[in-house]
Amino acid sequence: MADEEEVSRGICVRDIAASAFITAYAEHLKNSDKFELPVWADTVKTAAFKELAPYGDDWYYIRAASIARKIYLNPGLGVGQLQRWYGGANKKSVRQEKFRKASAGIIRSVLQQLEEMKVTEKLPKGGRRMTRVGQQDLDRIAGAVFHENEEE
Repeated sequence: MADEEEVSRGICVRDIAASAFITAYAEHLKNSDKFELPVWADTVKTAAFKELAPYGDDWYYIRAASIARKIYLNPGLGVGQLQRWYGGANKKSVRQEKFRKASAGIIRSVLQQLEEMKVTEKLPKGGRRMTRVGQQDLDRIAGAVFHENEEE
């Protein structure tokens, strides 16, 4: 009887590893017609403390999947909180290292595209949260990743 309950239980984003989910959702966003790669994505740095733009071609989709997962787990996150999360140490020379925030433009453009896809929505007091459709979409992908890992 306990095995039946375990099988019928729904799988959500919290139940699987972050890296596996982010990879799967990034692939989903890449194959989606609604989510577009901006023209500036190949030349922009992700933060002021970075020296170069990301090497990977799919970095924008990976960042978008990571942001969607963050909003799923912590409703009410805004651009500023995400800037602090993706920020890091500015250590380019002999000077003492200092924390720098990540680029707000990248985070904002990802949030706007997720909002156009009806995955997230703005809260009246600020921040974002997942819509019902977005939560179902993320849970469906998480379930697919869970069952794929279970078979292996």
